[in-house]
Amino acid sequence: MKELEKLNTTELSAWVEQAKILAKQGRVIDRIPQLALADPGWFAVHVCCESGKNISFGDTACVFPLMSVIKTFSLLYLLEHFGAETVFSWVGVEPSDAPFNSLEQLVSDRGRPRNPMINSGAITLADKLPGKDATQRTLLFCQWLNQLAGCQLSLDEVMLASVRLTRSTANEAIANYLSETGYLENLEIALDTYEQICCISGRVEDLALLGKLLACDGLVKSQNRRIVNAVMLTCGLYEASAEFAVRIGLPMKSGIGGGLVAIVPGEGAIACYSPGLDDIGNPVAGLVFVEAFSQKLELSIFG
Repeated sequence: MKELEKLNTTELSAWVEQAKILAKQGRVIDRIPQLALADPGWFAVHVCCESGKNISFGDTACVFPLMSVIKTFSLLYLLEHFGAETVFSWVGVEPSDAPFNSLEQLVSDRGRPRNPMINSGAITLADKLPGKDATQRTLLFCQWLNQLAGCQLSLDEVMLASVRLTRSTANEAIANYLSETGYLENLEIALDTYEQICCISGRVEDLALLGKLLACDGLVKSQNRRIVNAVMLTCGLYEASAEFAVRIGLPMKSGIGGGLVAIVPGEGAIACYSPGLDDIGNPVAGLVFVEAFSQKLELSIFG
Protein backbone atom coordinates (compact mmCIF):
# COMPACT_ATOMS: atom_id res chain seq x y z
CA MET A 1 0.00 0.00 0.00
CA LYS A 2 1.37 3.40 -0.97
CA GLU A 3 1.89 6.11 1.65
CA LEU A 4 -0.86 8.39 0.34
CA GLU A 5 -3.32 5.49 0.53
CA LYS A 6 -2.69 5.16 4.28
CA LEU A 7 -4.40 8.45 5.01
CA ASN A 8 -6.88 8.35 7.81
CA THR A 9 -9.56 11.01 7.92
CA THR A 10 -9.16 11.68 11.66
CA GLU A 11 -5.56 12.81 11.19
CA LEU A 12 -6.49 14.68 8.05
CA SER A 13 -9.24 16.67 9.75
CA ALA A 14 -6.85 17.52 12.63
CA TRP A 15 -4.31 18.92 10.14
CA VAL A 16 -7.07 20.85 8.38
CA GLU A 17 -8.12 22.44 11.70
CA GLN A 18 -4.51 23.32 12.49
CA ALA A 19 -4.08 24.88 9.04
CA LYS A 20 -7.33 26.85 9.35
CA ILE A 21 -6.20 28.38 12.65
CA LEU A 22 -2.96 29.55 11.02
CA ALA A 23 -4.72 30.70 7.82
CA LYS A 24 -5.67 33.96 9.55
CA GLN A 25 -1.97 34.88 9.75
CA GLY A 26 -1.85 35.22 5.98
CA ARG A 27 -2.85 38.30 4.03
CA VAL A 28 -5.20 38.17 1.05
CA ILE A 29 -3.69 40.00 -1.90
CA ASP A 30 -5.37 43.36 -2.47
CA ARG A 31 -3.59 44.61 -5.61
CA ILE A 32 -6.20 42.84 -7.76
CA PRO A 33 -9.68 43.91 -6.54
CA GLN A 34 -11.38 40.61 -7.44
CA LEU A 35 -8.78 38.59 -5.49
CA ALA A 36 -9.23 40.88 -2.47
CA LEU A 37 -12.81 39.56 -2.05
CA ALA A 38 -11.56 36.17 -0.81
CA ASP A 39 -12.04 35.27 2.85
CA PRO A 40 -8.65 34.65 4.54
CA GLY A 41 -10.27 31.87 6.58
CA TRP A 42 -11.16 29.72 3.55
CA PHE A 43 -9.29 26.44 3.34
CA ALA A 44 -9.77 23.42 1.11
CA VAL A 45 -7.72 20.33 0.38
CA HIS A 46 -8.06 17.55 -2.17
CA VAL A 47 -5.80 14.50 -2.32
CA CYS A 48 -5.78 12.54 -5.57
CA CYS A 49 -4.15 9.08 -5.46
CA GLU A 50 -2.83 7.12 -8.41
CA SER A 51 -5.34 4.33 -7.62
CA GLY A 52 -8.24 6.73 -8.16
CA LYS A 53 -8.91 7.20 -4.44
CA ASN A 54 -9.83 10.83 -3.63
CA ILE A 55 -10.10 12.62 -0.30
CA SER A 56 -11.53 16.13 0.13
CA PHE A 57 -11.91 18.44 3.12
CA GLY A 58 -12.93 22.02 3.78
CA ASP A 59 -14.29 24.72 1.45
CA THR A 60 -14.02 22.54 -1.65
CA ALA A 61 -16.73 24.40 -3.60
CA CYS A 62 -14.55 27.53 -3.82
CA VAL A 63 -13.48 28.44 -7.35
CA PHE A 64 -10.19 30.34 -7.58
CA PRO A 65 -7.79 31.49 -10.31
CA LEU A 66 -4.66 29.36 -10.62
CA MET A 67 -2.50 32.49 -11.07
CA SER A 68 1.16 31.40 -10.84
CA VAL A 69 0.32 27.71 -10.36
CA ILE A 70 -0.43 27.72 -14.10
CA LYS A 71 3.27 28.39 -14.82
CA THR A 72 4.00 24.74 -14.00
CA PHE A 73 1.55 23.55 -16.62
CA SER A 74 2.48 26.02 -19.36
CA LEU A 75 6.03 24.66 -18.96
CA LEU A 76 4.71 21.09 -19.25
CA TYR A 77 2.55 22.02 -22.28
CA LEU A 78 5.48 23.55 -24.14
CA LEU A 79 7.81 20.66 -23.26
CA GLU A 80 5.24 18.24 -24.65
CA HIS A 81 4.84 20.33 -27.83
CA PHE A 82 8.40 21.48 -28.54
CA GLY A 83 10.82 19.44 -26.39
CA ALA A 84 13.30 20.42 -23.71
CA GLU A 85 16.07 21.72 -25.98
CA THR A 86 13.79 24.33 -27.56
CA VAL A 87 12.05 25.35 -24.32
CA PHE A 88 15.36 25.86 -22.48
CA SER A 89 16.67 28.02 -25.29
CA TRP A 90 13.94 30.46 -24.13
CA VAL A 91 14.30 30.21 -20.34
CA GLY A 92 16.77 28.91 -17.77
CA VAL A 93 16.32 26.61 -14.76
CA GLU A 94 18.29 28.60 -12.18
CA PRO A 95 16.59 29.37 -8.85
CA SER A 96 16.23 33.05 -7.97
CA ASP A 97 16.54 34.64 -4.54
CA ALA A 98 14.76 37.79 -5.76
CA PRO A 99 10.95 38.30 -5.70
CA PHE A 100 8.95 36.65 -8.51
CA ASN A 101 8.36 39.98 -10.29
CA SER A 102 11.91 41.33 -10.01
CA LEU A 103 13.14 43.42 -12.94
CA GLU A 104 16.57 43.78 -11.28
CA GLN A 105 17.12 40.02 -11.49
CA LEU A 106 16.26 40.04 -15.19
CA VAL A 107 18.55 42.99 -15.90
CA SER A 108 21.46 41.38 -14.02
CA ASP A 109 20.85 38.23 -16.11
CA ARG A 110 20.95 40.39 -19.29
CA GLY A 111 17.34 39.65 -20.18
CA ARG A 112 17.47 35.85 -20.05
CA PRO A 113 14.67 34.68 -17.74
CA ARG A 114 16.18 32.72 -14.88
CA ASN A 115 13.41 30.08 -14.64
CA PRO A 116 9.82 29.44 -15.82
CA MET A 117 8.31 29.85 -12.31
CA ILE A 118 8.96 33.58 -12.00
CA ASN A 119 7.13 36.20 -14.04
CA SER A 120 9.89 36.90 -16.56
CA GLY A 121 10.08 33.21 -17.48
CA ALA A 122 6.33 32.75 -17.53
CA ILE A 123 5.75 35.82 -19.75
CA THR A 124 8.42 34.51 -22.14
CA LEU A 125 6.71 31.11 -22.32
CA ALA A 126 3.28 32.77 -22.76
CA ASP A 127 4.78 34.35 -25.88
CA LYS A 128 5.50 30.87 -27.25
CA LEU A 129 2.15 29.14 -26.63
CA PRO A 130 0.50 27.78 -29.80
CA GLY A 131 -2.29 30.00 -31.19
CA LYS A 132 -2.68 33.17 -33.20
CA ASP A 133 -3.70 35.48 -30.33
CA ALA A 134 -4.03 35.43 -26.54
CA THR A 135 -7.65 34.25 -26.54
CA GLN A 136 -6.98 31.30 -28.85
CA ARG A 137 -3.81 30.37 -26.95
CA THR A 138 -5.65 30.34 -23.63
CA LEU A 139 -8.52 28.30 -25.04
CA LEU A 140 -6.25 25.68 -26.64
CA PHE A 141 -4.16 25.40 -23.46
CA CYS A 142 -7.22 25.12 -21.21
CA GLN A 143 -8.79 22.45 -23.46
CA TRP A 144 -5.52 20.48 -23.47
CA LEU A 145 -5.39 20.48 -19.66
CA ASN A 146 -9.05 19.50 -19.27
CA GLN A 147 -8.78 16.63 -21.76
CA LEU A 148 -5.52 15.30 -20.36
CA ALA A 149 -6.27 15.66 -16.63
CA GLY A 150 -10.04 15.20 -16.69
CA CYS A 151 -10.57 18.48 -14.87
CA GLN A 152 -13.04 21.32 -15.51
CA LEU A 153 -10.99 24.49 -15.74
CA SER A 154 -12.30 27.63 -17.40
CA LEU A 155 -11.26 31.24 -17.91
CA ASP A 156 -12.70 33.55 -15.23
CA GLU A 157 -13.66 36.62 -17.28
CA VAL A 158 -14.51 38.71 -14.19
CA MET A 159 -11.08 38.00 -12.69
CA LEU A 160 -9.41 38.79 -16.02
CA ALA A 161 -11.20 42.16 -16.20
CA SER A 162 -9.95 42.90 -12.68
CA VAL A 163 -6.38 41.92 -13.60
CA ARG A 164 -6.50 44.11 -16.73
CA LEU A 165 -7.87 47.03 -14.74
CA THR A 166 -4.87 46.94 -12.43
CA ARG A 167 -2.21 45.66 -14.84
CA SER A 168 1.05 45.12 -12.98
CA THR A 169 3.60 47.83 -13.80
CA ALA A 170 6.31 45.35 -12.77
CA ASN A 171 5.08 42.88 -15.42
CA GLU A 172 4.96 45.64 -18.04
CA ALA A 173 8.55 46.62 -17.22
CA ILE A 174 9.64 42.97 -17.39
CA ALA A 175 7.89 42.47 -20.75
CA ASN A 176 9.46 45.64 -22.15
CA TYR A 177 12.92 44.48 -21.14
CA LEU A 178 12.31 40.97 -22.54
CA SER A 179 11.21 42.56 -25.79
CA GLU A 180 14.30 44.80 -25.95
CA THR A 181 16.61 41.82 -25.38
CA GLY A 182 14.86 39.76 -28.08
CA TYR A 183 13.12 37.19 -25.88
CA LEU A 184 9.58 38.15 -26.95
CA GLU A 185 8.16 38.03 -30.45
CA ASN A 186 5.06 40.06 -29.58
CA LEU A 187 5.02 42.01 -26.33
CA GLU A 188 1.28 42.73 -26.22
CA ILE A 189 0.20 39.17 -27.09
CA ALA A 190 2.70 37.78 -24.56
CA LEU A 191 1.36 39.96 -21.72
CA ASP A 192 -2.27 39.39 -22.68
CA THR A 193 -1.70 35.62 -22.87
CA TYR A 194 0.08 35.63 -19.51
CA GLU A 195 -2.77 37.53 -17.85
CA GLN A 196 -5.39 35.24 -19.39
CA ILE A 197 -3.74 31.95 -18.45
CA CYS A 198 -3.29 33.21 -14.87
CA CYS A 199 -7.09 33.65 -14.72
CA ILE A 200 -7.77 30.03 -15.67
CA SER A 201 -9.81 28.92 -12.67
CA GLY A 202 -11.14 25.82 -11.00
CA ARG A 203 -11.72 24.09 -7.70
CA VAL A 204 -9.17 22.39 -5.48
CA GLU A 205 -10.11 19.03 -7.06
CA ASP A 206 -9.20 20.36 -10.52
CA LEU A 207 -5.79 21.43 -9.22
CA ALA A 208 -5.18 17.98 -7.68
CA LEU A 209 -6.06 16.34 -11.02
CA LEU A 210 -3.54 18.61 -12.75
CA GLY A 211 -0.96 17.59 -10.16
CA LYS A 212 -1.65 13.94 -10.94
CA LEU A 213 -0.29 14.55 -14.47
CA LEU A 214 3.09 15.17 -12.84
CA ALA A 215 2.83 12.35 -10.30
CA CYS A 216 1.78 9.34 -12.35
CA ASP A 217 3.07 7.48 -15.38
CA GLY A 218 1.42 7.38 -18.76
CA LEU A 219 -0.25 10.81 -19.06
CA VAL A 220 2.73 12.83 -20.28
CA LYS A 221 6.29 11.93 -21.31
CA SER A 222 8.17 10.74 -18.24
CA GLN A 223 11.20 12.89 -19.11
CA ASN A 224 9.02 16.03 -19.16
CA ARG A 225 7.44 15.05 -15.86
CA ARG A 226 10.87 14.74 -14.26
CA ILE A 227 11.97 18.11 -15.64
CA VAL A 228 8.86 19.95 -14.39
CA ASN A 229 9.05 18.33 -10.95
CA ALA A 230 12.73 19.29 -10.62
CA VAL A 231 12.02 22.92 -11.57
CA MET A 232 9.07 23.02 -9.14
CA LEU A 233 11.24 21.71 -6.29
CA THR A 234 13.98 24.29 -6.83
CA CYS A 235 11.90 27.28 -8.01
CA GLY A 236 8.18 26.69 -7.34
CA LEU A 237 7.92 28.60 -4.05
CA TYR A 238 10.13 31.52 -5.13
CA GLU A 239 12.80 32.50 -2.58
CA ALA A 240 11.40 29.97 -0.09
CA SER A 241 11.89 27.00 -2.45
CA ALA A 242 15.10 25.71 -0.83
CA GLU A 243 13.71 26.03 2.69
CA PHE A 244 10.62 23.96 1.85
CA ALA A 245 12.64 21.43 -0.17
CA VAL A 246 14.39 20.72 3.15
CA ARG A 247 11.24 20.90 5.33
CA ILE A 248 8.79 19.09 3.04
CA GLY A 249 10.80 17.52 0.22
CA LEU A 250 8.11 17.57 -2.47
CA PRO A 251 7.89 19.47 -5.78
CA MET A 252 5.38 22.30 -5.16
CA LYS A 253 3.94 25.36 -6.87
CA SER A 254 1.98 28.21 -5.34
CA GLY A 255 -0.07 31.08 -6.73
CA ILE A 256 -1.25 34.42 -5.32
CA GLY A 257 -4.83 33.23 -5.85
CA GLY A 258 -4.28 30.87 -2.89
CA GLY A 259 -3.65 27.65 -4.83
CA LEU A 260 -0.88 25.24 -3.88
CA VAL A 261 -0.11 21.88 -5.47
CA ALA A 262 2.36 19.31 -4.13
CA ILE A 263 3.47 16.30 -6.16
CA VAL A 264 4.16 12.89 -4.60
CA PRO A 265 5.89 11.12 -7.52
CA GLY A 266 4.44 7.70 -8.25
CA GLU A 267 1.63 8.21 -5.74
CA GLY A 268 -0.54 11.24 -6.50
CA ALA A 269 -1.00 14.92 -5.72
CA ILE A 270 -2.13 17.14 -2.86
CA ALA A 271 -3.86 20.43 -3.72
CA CYS A 272 -4.78 23.15 -1.24
CA TYR A 273 -6.64 26.42 -1.47
CA SER A 274 -5.99 29.10 1.15
CA PRO A 275 -6.03 32.74 0.00
CA GLY A 276 -4.06 34.15 2.97
CA LEU A 277 -0.44 34.58 1.81
CA ASP A 278 2.89 35.10 3.54
CA ASP A 279 5.32 37.93 2.66
CA ILE A 280 6.85 35.97 -0.24
CA GLY A 281 3.45 35.22 -1.82
CA ASN A 282 2.95 31.60 -0.73
CA PRO A 283 -0.30 30.37 0.93
CA VAL A 284 0.27 30.11 4.70
CA ALA A 285 -2.28 27.43 5.58
CA GLY A 286 -1.52 25.31 2.51
CA LEU A 287 2.15 25.06 3.42
CA VAL A 288 1.36 24.27 7.08
CA PHE A 289 -0.98 21.51 5.96
CA VAL A 290 1.37 19.95 3.39
CA GLU A 291 4.27 20.06 5.86
CA ALA A 292 2.28 18.21 8.57
CA PHE A 293 1.03 15.75 5.97
CA SER A 294 4.44 15.09 4.41
CA GLN A 295 6.24 14.66 7.72
CA LYS A 296 3.65 12.31 9.18
CA LEU A 297 3.49 10.05 6.11
CA GLU A 298 7.24 10.50 5.35
CA LEU A 299 6.51 11.60 1.80
CA SER A 300 9.76 13.46 1.10
CA ILE A 301 11.25 12.35 -2.22
CA PHE A 302 14.61 12.25 -0.42
CA GLY A 303 13.60 9.22 1.61
